[in-house]
Amino acid sequence: MSQQNFSFAELTRMIEQFKVPGLDMSAVMASRRKDVEAMLEANQVAQAAMRDLVNKQAELLMKTMQAFQAAAGGAAAGPAFAEPGKQAELARTAFQKALEDMTELAEIMRKAQTDATAHISQRAAERMEEIRNMLTPR
Repeated sequence: MSQQNFSFAELTRMIEQFKVPGLDMSAVMASRRKDVEAMLEANQVAQAAMRDLVNKQAELLMKTMQAFQAAAGGAAAGPAFAEPGKQAELARTAFQKALEDMTELAEIMRKAQTDATAHISQRAAERMEEIRNMLTPR
């Protein structure tokens, strides 16, 4: 059994063979093509956001490791590092940085969701208009 790949043009030609009175099959197929294109665009936005997120996480990991190395070097430097005030300050700074990083990662994901949803919402509005136009008597 051979597997066949159909393009939108081939599919449109096949469906147009079935004439339904009052229904413009080429318009229906064009609308379906736009639906698929909108989904592809939303998917591309989501993929780009995931790439950005992974890159940001790698960047944060590198910065964290560098900070850890610097702190470890400070601990080896002597008893001034062992002071409770110094340790508390380092802990507070690390916690604040972690919160900032988490906020930044959350913002990347929020933006990605907003952008992807915008593509889908725009297409949904266009689709509703197309349906209205198809149902309007001519």
